[in-house]
Amino acid sequence: MIFRPTISTSLLASVLVACLGANAAAQSAAAPAPAAAKTATATFAGGCFWCMEPPFDKLDGVVSTTSGYIGGSKKDPTYEEVSNGATGHAEAVAIVYDPSKISYQKLLDVFWHNVDPTTANRQFCDRGSQYRTAIFYHDDEQKKLAEKSKEEIEASGKLGKPIVTEIVAATRFYPAEDYHQDYYEKNPIRYKYYRYQCGRDQRLEELWGTKK
Repeated sequence: MIFRPTISTSLLASVLVACLGANAAAQSAAAPAPAAAKTATATFAGGCFWCMEPPFDKLDGVVSTTSGYIGGSKKDPTYEEVSNGATGHAEAVAIVYDPSKISYQKLLDVFWHNVDPTTANRQFCDRGSQYRTAIFYHDDEQKKLAEKSKEEIEASGKLGKPIVTEIVAATRFYPAEDYHQDYYEKNPIRYKYYRYQCGRDQRLEELWGTKK
């Protein structure tokens, strides 16, 4: 009589489960991770950076906005140094965005409609080169689009004056101190009072009409 070893049903089930689990794990390890969304950065100077964050924060496709300083000569400038006008920096916002959701042209449109591009070294009640308007491009495509948008506004004659906004290559951007970030959310009453007293919205309406 030939002896044939037997395998219990429960043992066979355990072996099958283990094999299936190992196969699934191997497939999962081999599968590529989902690609992270590609982002780009736009950097604009439009006077007080407190006032330049809100228009961009509300846009679908904008990942983040950061207030800071750009275009100067001093390393790691402080707010006090920049506000004195001695470092050459401008108050600016760095905008990280998803180009698949929002275009650079749209960001440019929002920028123009939130500044007075006809005044040099001043925005509304704030005076000095640190409050100049500027577009800091990060590549040749941004430069081309910025120059085109500026030419189109000038050609329209809407503003009645030449545009003095600079279009220059981006240099190192220094994030401002923490208390400046999202100031309009952290200090809404002070922010609204400052914005009103500075005459920003009144002047923007004169220039552009309906607020964007």
